[in-house]
Amino acid sequence: PNVCAVQKLIGTNRKYFTNCKQWYQRKICGKSTVISYECCPGYEKVPGEKGCPAALPLSNIYETLGVVGSATTQLYSDRSNLRPEIEGPGSFTIFAPSNEAWASLSAETLDSLVSNVNIELLNALRYHMVDKRVLTDDLKHGTTLNSMYQNLPIQIHHYPNGIVTVNCARLLKADHHATNGVVHVIDKVIATTTNTIQQIIETEESLETLRTAVAASDLNSLLESEGQFTLLAPTNEAFEKIPQETLNRILGDPEALRDHHILKSAMCAEAIIAGLTMETLEGTTLDVGCSGEELTLNGKPIIANKDVLATNGVVHFVNELLIPDSAKTLFELAQESEVSKSTDFFRQAGLSSHLTGSERVTLLAPVNDVFKDGLPVVDSNMKNLLLNHIVKDQLSSKYLYHGQKLQTLGDKELRVFVYRNNLCIENACIAAHDKRGRFGTLFSVDKMLTPPTGSVMDVLKADHRFSTLVAAIQSAGLTENLNRPGTFTVFAPTNEAFRAMPQGELNKLMGNAKELANILKFHVADEILVSGAVNALVRLKSMQGDKLEVSMKNNVIHINKEPVAESDIMATNGVVYAVNSVLQPQASRPQERGDEPADPALEIFKQASALSKVSQRNPRLAPAYSRLLARLKNSGGF
Repeated sequence: PNVCAVQKLIGTNRKYFTNCKQWYQRKICGKSTVISYECCPGYEKVPGEKGCPAALPLSNIYETLGVVGSATTQLYSDRSNLRPEIEGPGSFTIFAPSNEAWASLSAETLDSLVSNVNIELLNALRYHMVDKRVLTDDLKHGTTLNSMYQNLPIQIHHYPNGIVTVNCARLLKADHHATNGVVHVIDKVIATTTNTIQQIIETEESLETLRTAVAASDLNSLLESEGQFTLLAPTNEAFEKIPQETLNRILGDPEALRDHHILKSAMCAEAIIAGLTMETLEGTTLDVGCSGEELTLNGKPIIANKDVLATNGVVHFVNELLIPDSAKTLFELAQESEVSKSTDFFRQAGLSSHLTGSERVTLLAPVNDVFKDGLPVVDSNMKNLLLNHIVKDQLSSKYLYHGQKLQTLGDKELRVFVYRNNLCIENACIAAHDKRGRFGTLFSVDKMLTPPTGSVMDVLKADHRFSTLVAAIQSAGLTENLNRPGTFTVFAPTNEAFRAMPQGELNKLMGNAKELANILKFHVADEILVSGAVNALVRLKSMQGDKLEVSMKNNVIHINKEPVAESDIMATNGVVYAVNSVLQPQASRPQERGDEPADPALEIFKQASALSKVSQRNPRLAPAYSRLLARLKNSGGF
């Protein structure tokens, strides 16, 4: 019974008296701790007994100081003539600096105290005292206690991780009862503070540039007001690291400091024993952590001087400026992201001005993996394509909607597709959260975007791989369907797909216009599905009526378990996938027969295929172009 767990930081004298709520994964700031057990305050061991069963007799505060690890405080109480008061009747609380705390004071500070024990030392000790009994449960976060030195306030912070600080000094041992009060041992000698955060900025030489920035951002009144803030104060050195052009832009942006340098609550360094996320005044977040003795911001050990206490919070000096995304150009956002190669690409194309100016735009920047084999050659066509990666207006992805049309600087119209698991603009899907800069927004996308160049029929006619399919569509009377406005997904069999069909099956298909139309409709769905929207399995209803199953395996799109040769060929009214097999509905799959006679319809199909260079080399598709024209004219295929 009456045993308290203690975590000691290996290689230091730092101890954390803890309970089950505050084990901190047995690490403090990434460093391992050793767990030991000590008698809880007010108890002692008895030989032969387990735990600490014996209650210690209570004594006055002066005597208690000697047994709780604060003998130096006891000594100075005697020298300063405070002893009679803390030995006598009353009800007091003393936040007693540990012996190590006194030893860590600079020689100059200690000399100024002990050379005038009846005034300076006495006043310093009385500032550590409250004229009532205050236990840990009474130490509420964000409250103040009036000290016994001129009623000057002592700031209390009680953090969710169990750490309690008094003017940013950590409570080491709490709730040691005495006959005339209670003793709490703390890890620092605390000093009075009468300055606001603004007054600290005005008097500290190393914050001269910050003083100018605060005035320009109209933050003076905020930093003078009541409250409990944390200011991450960039030093003059931090500002000197920033290029002048960038610095001028930041100094003229009121949000730059507010967004990233002012936290909405006071955070003392001693309370940070592991990584946590802190919220700034404007709702953005910072990752605050520690590594050994150093505090870190967003993983960097950039805090130069910590826990400068003010009446309305705490100041930590930082030697790097925390430039928020809201103050950056698109170029700066991209350089710090997984799209840095894109910025090189746009620069080579002479488009840097769009990424650094005050133009309201959204950049669709492919991630670096897209260019793992190097950047493409920049010519006039490539420059136009890159212009179509810059959308007019500064957008936010969370407000985009399905079917929305976006205008690019290249005068193209892009469509937005919203899927269950992805958000895509044409064939390019968003790969990371937006980064919103001063004038532009960065969308990281998973591939180079290809704007549509014509209807589905235009796309098929322009690609020699689909000449056989084009003839079949015309023969089946489906040309108009695939030219009209719509939202089609077409799984387009290549010439190779038709050549791979058994002869008998091919003869039968081409000899039956109705069956041909039915099979072709099975290759078309009346909704646009780009490859980025396919996760495990997506089912589409074909225009024929049966379902098509689209899946992703080993980063390859499959349609009805057949691999797709090429994905995301974008059209103004849909998207085309090249497939090397002719798909058939389950109920319509014929058995192969090799003895079918040739049919005139097949001859039409063969002659259409001869229009491509590939088909011309195939002996099954001999040229007879006059017969093709005659048959198409008679059948109304055009």
